[in-house]
Amino acid sequence: MGETTVKSLDSRTTPSSPIVADEGRFARLRARAPRRPTIWFEILLIAVSYWTYSLIRNAVPEQKAEALRNADWIWRTEESLGLAFEHAVNHAVNSVTWLIVSMNYYYATLHFVVTIGVLVWLYRWHPGRYAAFRTVLFATTGVALVGYYLYPLAPPRLMNGQNFVDTVLVHHTWGSMASGNLKHVSNQYAAMPSMHIGWSLWCGLTIFLLARAPWARILGLLYPAATLVVIVATANHFWLDAVGGMICLAFGFAVSYFWYGSRPHRLPKLVEPVGVVERGGPSPARRTDRETSGAKEEAEEQVGSGR
Repeated sequence: MGETTVKSLDSRTTPSSPIVADEGRFARLRARAPRRPTIWFEILLIAVSYWTYSLIRNAVPEQKAEALRNADWIWRTEESLGLAFEHAVNHAVNSVTWLIVSMNYYYATLHFVVTIGVLVWLYRWHPGRYAAFRTVLFATTGVALVGYYLYPLAPPRLMNGQNFVDTVLVHHTWGSMASGNLKHVSNQYAAMPSMHIGWSLWCGLTIFLLARAPWARILGLLYPAATLVVIVATANHFWLDAVGGMICLAFGFAVSYFWYGSRPHRLPKLVEPVGVVERGGPSPARRTDRETSGAKEEAEEQVGSGR
């Protein structure tokens, strides 16, 4: 009887772990597992990438006539939907000087400050997820360049005959790369999609998904909502431009998922430095899951054999 029991235990097929099965399924899709980022490389990568993005964005032909025609079409479409509220918001906020001036500076600064701040926070506190979230941001920005090339669009403040207020010019502030003297070094007709929305929504979702403090998660959601109000009030974008930014962000998340085989916030928070994990081996989180599964199975065998 004892021999039969031993034989049964020895010949039993160990069920595969769902984590291992999942790893096999995405092994052909995922190019690499998350690794600890290197600070100098990330700074260089971000700097070069933003320089390249600005260069390409501003090199896209402005196509003024087509951009104005597209703006008229967007405006008529919003009117047919009963949602052409940009003009009313622009004039209402412009009547409150301190508010519109604050929004001009918001538009000019937070787009960069908050995005860089979230990247630093990810690098410092979520190194295992940093690369995946950074991939989302880069892919979002990259596909936006396609939109600028294929669909030149004038912002509301440059439309003919609609009487939108260019709040930067009226209040003598700096808040738009396409206003004042800066308009000569920036493509004024790259409004679709809105990367102010694409980046702010990336920041907001990242904070919401990873932050523990409820107040931080709430602020994360409020940030893109406030940005939407700002881009409309300053007449830099239609609300449909914001929809374009959201679509680009969805594309960015899809690229990250395809590359890493997991949603960014589901990846392990911490990873071992490069060189510690064996080449081709599982990530620390997956290895831990395997070890836990193996210990559990060993305990079950001991109970079944009466030990």
